[in-house]
Amino acid sequence: MSYKLPGKKSRGLLNRGLPHLRNGLWYQGASQKSSGRGFQAPAQMIVGRAEGDYVWDMDDNRFIDFQSGWATNPLGNCHPEIIEAVHAAHRQYGFQWEHPLRIPLAEKLAELMPARALPRFTFEVSGTEAVESAIHLALCHTRRRYIISFTSCFHGEGLGTKMVSAYNSNNNLYMEGWAGGVLKAPYPYSENIPAGMNQQQYEEYCLWFLETHIPDYVVPAENVAAILIEPGLAEGGNWIPGTAFLQGIRRICDRFDWLMIADEVLTGLGRTGRMWSVEHYDVVPDILVAGKNLSGGIEPCAGVAARDEILGDNPRATAGSTFAGTPAGCAAAMKTLEIYERDGIVENAAALGELAAQRMSDWGSRYDIVGQVRTLGLLMGVSFRAPEGVAEDFYVSRSVRDEMLQRGVWAICDNEAQVRMYPALNMDREVLLRGLDLMEEAIDEVQRKGITVGDYPAMPSGNVGF
Repeated sequence: MSYKLPGKKSRGLLNRGLPHLRNGLWYQGASQKSSGRGFQAPAQMIVGRAEGDYVWDMDDNRFIDFQSGWATNPLGNCHPEIIEAVHAAHRQYGFQWEHPLRIPLAEKLAELMPARALPRFTFEVSGTEAVESAIHLALCHTRRRYIISFTSCFHGEGLGTKMVSAYNSNNNLYMEGWAGGVLKAPYPYSENIPAGMNQQQYEEYCLWFLETHIPDYVVPAENVAAILIEPGLAEGGNWIPGTAFLQGIRRICDRFDWLMIADEVLTGLGRTGRMWSVEHYDVVPDILVAGKNLSGGIEPCAGVAARDEILGDNPRATAGSTFAGTPAGCAAAMKTLEIYERDGIVENAAALGELAAQRMSDWGSRYDIVGQVRTLGLLMGVSFRAPEGVAEDFYVSRSVRDEMLQRGVWAICDNEAQVRMYPALNMDREVLLRGLDLMEEAIDEVQRKGITVGDYPAMPSGNVGF
């Protein structure tokens, strides 16, 4: 099976969007540039409908969904029970700021937090807003001025989250003057480690940088408020830290009286085979940011959990917005968590993650273009490397993602050398394995044929040229 993409209906709508949507002019220029260099246009589509483990494009081509609404659909697409819960909340409350669903949801989340140590919750609409809320909370609680974040991290596209993110060198271009209160530290990648160090040595260096270099040479320890860390560097390539690194951060925070903020927007609520990714490391943060999976992919709902003394009385740390903690969002979250408990979703995600890791375990030895396979539960990524004399590594990953889409598997590849996968936590095991079979076919094809996709936007979406 191989789809010719984009199909007629998808192509027509994409072309209609070029004069109106963001980067439409850039997309046309990139297309001409790549065509002149002999690269083909990438496979694109627009979702026409979605259900369970699949999406269909406007031309009715079916795709196994490894994207899951950018990792927001933990129970598959359009879960009927969650949709009904949302409809019921709309019928009863419409939109009201004061409604009775926030409190039982906050109570439930307090029960689920690591070691039940973060009993208070403040609602936000999105992960971006929640991270910004957590940062302000930390600054106001400690009355300090600096936040430490990490290279390749991604915390959102708001003004504040752009400042702490280090997704790539272009992420904050022209905004450098706004980042005065952010310190960027190296992240212990498991690949392309510098200076001939092994993984353990590099991890030790990264902890040394936090504990010694920053306090001794950059900013006094008493002026640092918090370390903001993704316990699984998701958007940056699904990099998975070692236990010693997360435990080292906790130790350093305790030593200097810094707060540890865990951004679990993507890694939390079962994605890694535990309710929270920090639980793999036996670490309890001071502040935890939740989002994405929280409301089953149906309504926006996110927020921040924290220790009582941080969030119980901190009037300077204002947060929230008009649509934070809506009745429908809270109803979706309550129903999602109910299904998690009833159907053993987190345990199922762990089992599927083991199955996927086993299926992909020999790709690095079988394919020269595969750099590394990384999995923690259903946080899955494969990094790629270009053959000698070929262009950037991310051309290889784009070409693999392109071949996957044409074979009927929808995954994520940005301007990076990785293809990332976030299947639903309750995906049928045979569908998961079929998707990985098709991915391996795509890898084999690219290794034999070479790269095919060049200077194009990587994501097939209605945001033409994004």
